[in-house]
Amino acid sequence: MKRTFLAITAAVVMTSGAFAASMKGSWNGWVSDAKCGASKIDAACVKTCEDGGSPLVFVSDKDKSVLQVSNQDVLKGHEGHHIKVKGSVDGDKLTITSVSMLKDQTMK
Repeated sequence: MKRTFLAITAAVVMTSGAFAASMKGSWNGWVSDAKCGASKIDAACVKTCEDGGSPLVFVSDKDKSVLQVSNQDVLKGHEGHHIKVKGSVDGDKLTITSVSMLKDQTMK
């Protein structure tokens, strides 16, 4: 009985790990800061918070989820902008390989 329980537990843990693996793709969203997240995205405010030490984050258009950005330098100059990023997501951490501006700069 104990061995069966351990085998089932190990299978569940291994399956869960498969879902936690990083996912590559592209996403549309906004550059905000960790303090404001999805609540207020304004270029001047984001820049002020960034200068005050708040890290930049990516806010997804799809569901307004907030992702930490592992390589902050790639977002410099895009504070408050509507962008498309390519990269990979691992948990709540986004690693960006490319950034391009989107035409619509009004948050919906």
